[in-house]
Amino acid sequence: MMRKNSAEDGSALRWFKSSYSDSSNSNECVELAIALDAVHVRDSKNADGPQFAVAREAWADFVSYAAGG
Repeated sequence: MMRKNSAEDGSALRWFKSSYSDSSNSNECVELAIALDAVHVRDSKNADGPQFAVAREAWADFVSYAAGG
């Protein structure tokens, strides 16, 4: 896992929210940015705050695990 402050590299990333995000409750959203070498994650309520990044393969494993497959 890589930890970086979004002020260092966040402006170069294209952030998006999941289509599964509950728009009626904006307090429970994360945003993702897909880069060539990593998937970056941040709290949508604090876009200028900290973020973390994981290798794309690790993110794919996590999503598969979270989906129950």
